[in-house]
Amino acid sequence: MKLLITGGTGLVGCAIQKIKNNYNYDFVFISSKDCDLTDFNKTNELFFKEKPDYVIHLAAYVGGLYKNIKYKVDMLEINLMINYNVLKCCHIHNVKKVISCLSTCVFPDKTEYPIDEANLHNGPPHNSNYPYSYAKRFLEIQSRTYQQQYNKNFICIIPTNIYGPNDNFSLENGHCIPSLVHKCYLAKKNNIPFTVLGTGTPLRQFIYSEDLAELTMWVLENYNNNEPIILSVCEDDEISIKDIALTISRIFNYNKIEFNTNYVDGQYKKTTNNKKLLELYENYKFTKIEHGLKETINWFVDNFDVCRK
Repeated sequence: MKLLITGGTGLVGCAIQKIKNNYNYDFVFISSKDCDLTDFNKTNELFFKEKPDYVIHLAAYVGGLYKNIKYKVDMLEINLMINYNVLKCCHIHNVKKVISCLSTCVFPDKTEYPIDEANLHNGPPHNSNYPYSYAKRFLEIQSRTYQQQYNKNFICIIPTNIYGPNDNFSLENGHCIPSLVHKCYLAKKNNIPFTVLGTGTPLRQFIYSEDLAELTMWVLENYNNNEPIILSVCEDDEISIKDIALTISRIFNYNKIEFNTNYVDGQYKKTTNNKKLLELYENYKFTKIEHGLKETINWFVDNFDVCRK
């Protein structure tokens, strides 16, 4: 059976590559260099060529808080095009099952916590990243309409904030953890303060990329409910950005840290409930944040000259 992974050289795609020998599939990992998924004809040609039985759709135009604020049109339009083309081709080419990756930013800004899957469309998302959030919401709607009209097994996973090796460590456009790792590395190298933008008070749940890779494969093989499923660490594992930054500085053994409160914090919290996951996979053991950060930092230092940044 052939399994096509879009976004196959990104953070989660690389984590799936690391564990692929544990599964009996013919894996095909596709990056933007292999196919421009914003172009329907090229996407269709890819599906004609590969003829996948299953698809894990990870490809997206992504970035951290400040990229979301700066490039609103790109965040909306590029993701809408990618998602439309991939799911349309999955339908045309009779793919048996599609797992599409959303994000916890899809959930409403004003809501009760912890958030569960039923809250997905109950109000607008936070205004700091609403174009990306709505593009991801439409991916869920597109998947659901294919279920309803064509009885397709197109489902969505909703991971919390992901981190790990092979991330984009861009200082300007990266997500929280990789940007902080890069910034602390440079601060120590140049003996300058490790400056964190914002107060550090927002709370987040972070999932290690290899954990998400394993859970995504579990969803492919075991989860057939039409409803989305949250893939997240537990509520008790929620941590502030300040504590993340302090942990990173401790691992680097560099204590010159400061917080620039002139910058916005973004959404204060978006705590998710992983009850559905734990009811179905009760014995799963998540990677502890300190261990995951050590692995991420070690990988970044070892691959500094070649990693995305």
